[in-house]
Amino acid sequence: MHGVVEVIMSRIGKIPVNVPAGVKVDFSGELITVEGPKGKLFQKYHPEIAFEREGDAISVKRANDKKQTRAYHGLYRKLLSNMVTGVSTGFSKILVITGVGFRAEVQGNILVLSIGYSNDFYVGIPEGISINVETGNRIIISGFDKQRVGEISAQIRKLRPPEPYKGKGIRYDNEKIRRKVGKSGVK
Repeated sequence: MHGVVEVIMSRIGKIPVNVPAGVKVDFSGELITVEGPKGKLFQKYHPEIAFEREGDAISVKRANDKKQTRAYHGLYRKLLSNMVTGVSTGFSKILVITGVGFRAEVQGNILVLSIGYSNDFYVGIPEGISINVETGNRIIISGFDKQRVGEISAQIRKLRPPEPYKGKGIRYDNEKIRRKVGKSGVK
């Protein structure tokens, strides 16, 4: 079929973002500002992307069908959705510590981890992130910025990743560890 141009919409980008009551979204210049009960987030966006309000929803539009612009379309829709969800309900990740004598505790704004090394690890808790420890081996990291919650979780997990033989270490709550058999006993 010559002469017919088919417009391919992004599967993610075409879905409107619903804005709950109490959340204020503003687009000024090339900056998205989302403010809600949990906090305030900012995000710069590309000029080939436009945002349109439709009642209590926001649609993301693009200027052309270039490959990069199509990629921005889905990206900025998801970033906006994450910002709205973050300032209204927030995000959380759960880490589980496994190992004999391994434990964690919060002292003020510092997370203290005893994870099998000769010295304890001290992790500073940044502003906008809250960390709670349940029963000494379950760490709940929560905040309104999804990227920062994920980054702090990854940094803590990196201190002692789970090993495949006994499963000792720090892992995500929903993470499955593939276990190895190890050596068999000598006869």
